[in-house]
Amino acid sequence: MNEITRIPVGGDQAYDVVVGRGLTDQLSALLPGADRVAVLASAPLAAKADTIEAALRADGREVTRIEIADAESGKTIETAAACWDRLGAAGFTRSDAVVAVGGGAATDLGGYVAAAWLRGVRWVPVPTSLLGMVDAAVGGKTGINTAAGKNLVGAFHPPAGVLCDLDALDSLPPADLRAGLAEVVKCGFIAEPAILDLVERDPRAAADPADPAVRTLIEYAVRVKADVVGGDLKESGRREILNYGHTLAHAIEKVEHYTWRHGDAVAVGLVFAAELSRRAGRLDDATADRHRAILTALGLPTGYDADAWPELLAAMRVDKKARGSRLRFIVLDALAETDVLDGPSDALLADAFSAVAA
Repeated sequence: MNEITRIPVGGDQAYDVVVGRGLTDQLSALLPGADRVAVLASAPLAAKADTIEAALRADGREVTRIEIADAESGKTIETAAACWDRLGAAGFTRSDAVVAVGGGAATDLGGYVAAAWLRGVRWVPVPTSLLGMVDAAVGGKTGINTAAGKNLVGAFHPPAGVLCDLDALDSLPPADLRAGLAEVVKCGFIAEPAILDLVERDPRAAADPADPAVRTLIEYAVRVKADVVGGDLKESGRREILNYGHTLAHAIEKVEHYTWRHGDAVAVGLVFAAELSRRAGRLDDATADRHRAILTALGLPTGYDADAWPELLAAMRVDKKARGSRLRFIVLDALAETDVLDGPSDALLADAFSAVAA
């Protein structure tokens, strides 16, 4: 029996996140009236894209396949422009749609392509990574990278729905699955402690796509994000809590020229954020220490090059969460109790980084 879970995301443009196995037949229902559909996917995901294309054609849709570069290397204005050229050549109108197949980078790019074409056409992300399922594909944030930093160019453009087909995780490299768990753990610390309890009980099960624990963790994390973004699409309030650990994470990705997995960078960023919370007198020792223990149990990194601090600090100053010359960080006052630390001193930041410096 193929059990399907539908998690609603509210707001002015409500939609469902569909979680289950073998979900290709659910796609067409999300795009009524779309005569033309562009399917964006990288070469390694050609087989998955073939299945989606066949299902859409069987439903009478005209399909344009667009191959994009894999991972963060494809999130460029050049790639987006090439996609727009293909949409124009195929005669895409406002009633048509885009389907983005892949990890977080592919769904970020696909959503931005859809957001900008004719000032917004429908789109559906089909995330094939754990990171994509619990983070990038949910919430309507779309974007590309530039030389100045990650995701500094983008748009808020909610999808028509999200298909989290768990079959995709069966062939996901273990390192990619573990990296995605960093975003799940983040949700545990900011809003849903049951996630942390589940991971601590059996870290191996949490990293095994065949174990029911993975589906449970995905649904927990998606519900956290759905609850947050449903009431704050454009990050004007509570949605900021989802940035916990991400200011340093994005700086690491930039310094590493996007060769690090996003989740690995987030894991380091979470430990840094916990140390910043502790050293600012906000967070108790046990909760701060719990970050490193859980991430280590999952095999995720918790340290970074000590000599890189000046470069990381410079990168954080152009992060999209900064306000003028002041850095802003999401911190914890207690488990599942978040707040903003506005304008911490360079000395405090350096002190917190000393705890993750390797």
